[in-house]
Amino acid sequence: MARRIVVVGASAGGVEALVTLAKGLPADLQAPVAVVLHVPAGGASALPAILARSGPLDARHARDGEPLEPATIYVAPPDLHLLVADRAVRLVRGPQENGHRPAIDPLFRSAAREFGAGTIAVVLTGSLDDGAAGVAVVSARGGHVLVQDPADAVLASMPENAIAANNPEYVVPAAELAPIVARLAAEPAPERTAPDKEQIEVEESYAKFDLEAIESYDLLGGPSSLSCPDCGGVLREVDDDALLRFRCRVGHAFGAQSLLDAESEAVDHALWTALRALEERIELSRRIARRLRKRELDKRAERYERQAVESQAHVKVLREVLLGRNGDDAGE
Repeated sequence: MARRIVVVGASAGGVEALVTLAKGLPADLQAPVAVVLHVPAGGASALPAILARSGPLDARHARDGEPLEPATIYVAPPDLHLLVADRAVRLVRGPQENGHRPAIDPLFRSAAREFGAGTIAVVLTGSLDDGAAGVAVVSARGGHVLVQDPADAVLASMPENAIAANNPEYVVPAAELAPIVARLAAEPAPERTAPDKEQIEVEESYAKFDLEAIESYDLLGGPSSLSCPDCGGVLREVDDDALLRFRCRVGHAFGAQSLLDAESEAVDHALWTALRALEERIELSRRIARRLRKRELDKRAERYERQAVESQAHVKVLREVLLGRNGDDAGE
């Protein structure tokens, strides 16, 4: 039975970093490797085949209930959270976290709960902050945290947030991660005092879509003044010294950056919806005015023509706002 586990999280640009890691791992690695790469829900993932070709370890999509075996890479399938429990794989279609399913934080939390100090967590390239809360839990439970050097990453945000949340033991280029992982996996898991697991278990129960978790909602922290971008429910600010994060009653979870990004998308959606409605209002006002002109009802027609002109002015303002937002995004 495995005494340690390696858990790896990656997002944009992550395939190359994962290939580099897999290539450097030894054939006799003394731990299973569980991998989450952010992928679209409806897409097919060729990652297991890519990793199997890249290094000596067997790699496959994880199957619910299968035992975790050393020297094997288990990849989260699209649209399913990958968790570990009772030294086996769990696949669940729980609420999205940080806008993703599979998400990194649920995997890291479940590994920390199951393996404690035997957990080795690796954060690779990606945007926003998925994985930051997870590495904080791994570290609190006595495990090891490795982060790809932001200067070496395609996108630095995910490594930077993991560093800010955890002050990890190792921050190195992707090419240097595998030897460290192999060395740590070969060491006996240290006995370290771990904090209370209650909050970890509550949050893991959300990822499992356990409806009883809703009854434990008050344990997560105090209510915020913010609403969930996914369902509109009230977000609760989770008690977490490492970073600012939120969760709603049905389980959607966000780090601060992920929530800000989701709110920005909601603003964009609202602006485009308003622009569409104004364009339709202009068209309808003009059509009514033309019909009234044909019937020689000029005064009534003028009223609708004024409405069209006013709406056109609002359209101009909205277009400038949207162009400005696009410019800001392009510069990030």
